[in-house]
Amino acid sequence: MTPMPAERQARERHNNFDALRLIAALSVIFSHSFLIAEGTGINEPLNRLTGNQCMLGLAGVFVFFAISGFLVTQSFEQTHGPLRYLAKRSLRIFPGYLVMLVLSAFLLAPIVTTLPLADYLRRPEPYRYVLDNAVFSLKVHELPGVLFVNNAVGLEINGSLWTLGIEFEMYLMVMALGMLRLIRLPICLLLIALGMACIHFGALNFLGGWGWMLSFFAIGMALYKLRDTRIFDGRVALLALIGLVASVPLGQFILLFSLFGCYLALYLALQPRLPVIPAARFGDLSYGLYIYGWPSQQAAIWLMRGHAAWWQVFLLATVIAGALAFLSWHLVEKRALSLKPGSGSWQGTALGIWPWPWRPKSPSAATSPSRTPGLSN
Repeated sequence: MTPMPAERQARERHNNFDALRLIAALSVIFSHSFLIAEGTGINEPLNRLTGNQCMLGLAGVFVFFAISGFLVTQSFEQTHGPLRYLAKRSLRIFPGYLVMLVLSAFLLAPIVTTLPLADYLRRPEPYRYVLDNAVFSLKVHELPGVLFVNNAVGLEINGSLWTLGIEFEMYLMVMALGMLRLIRLPICLLLIALGMACIHFGALNFLGGWGWMLSFFAIGMALYKLRDTRIFDGRVALLALIGLVASVPLGQFILLFSLFGCYLALYLALQPRLPVIPAARFGDLSYGLYIYGWPSQQAAIWLMRGHAAWWQVFLLATVIAGALAFLSWHLVEKRALSLKPGSGSWQGTALGIWPWPWRPKSPSAATSPSRTPGLSN
């Protein structure tokens, strides 16, 4: 590979993906504050603005998936082998996730439970909570004697976990498509259409959460394939904004968000005229904020004896989740990522994880100005 000019290297790093992911994570905590404090999201601002179509936190999840579609596709195309790619993705999602499950079941829940500690530890649910959720089963989502607040979500240990299994399924989809050399724009467009159909037609409910979230991930894939075109243009962004606004009275905000909202998010992240916000100055905290946000909010409402305004829950939980995200990044996630393929500690050849013949041949995969080192790892 020929060295990239300094100008191109500078353009590579001029993006706001870190800031966008941080905002998306905070939007999830924001919306969940209404659910936890009031037991309903009816008063959440975006929910009211869209006529009960979508909460801001759900839109944040859609943006997370679009970013992931863009960066994970890039990661696959820049990785020498499907097993290396899978190792990188697993090292990103599992270490912090598993630690969070253990802390939820064996630190937070024992503090809150009304059962004596010995009785709680003799019950099978805490162990099943960790083991089942470790493989994204989600069958166990309550723990014995644990009630944070007396409302519809007061028993939920972590209401944010439903997206992580779907996210990992998307990683596997990218790997399968890549091995078949099918990560191409027409396939990405077909996936967007299928995902939108899953949202619109109840007959496709058998595809579950994967189908429902597919269009949001696939739009990121498609925009990555279009990264060297003029797709990220101010005029296109204006049309997308008009389309997003129009989707509200049409009653199709969620259906059309993949086309308009996710495009606008990636446009802003890659807009070279915007200053880069140093959102990762203290570490990549967005994942930790996401996985610790709900437990922190439940802890916050429990500490306030079940009576608090949404903004009180939001402020206290953001501080708690931010501290936990900081510790998770520096003590768990960052160290796990040091084991990723290509690092000095990686022993890929000993595991038989060799470069592979199906790697994309397009030179743009390695030299595109929109390449974002570090983020796709």
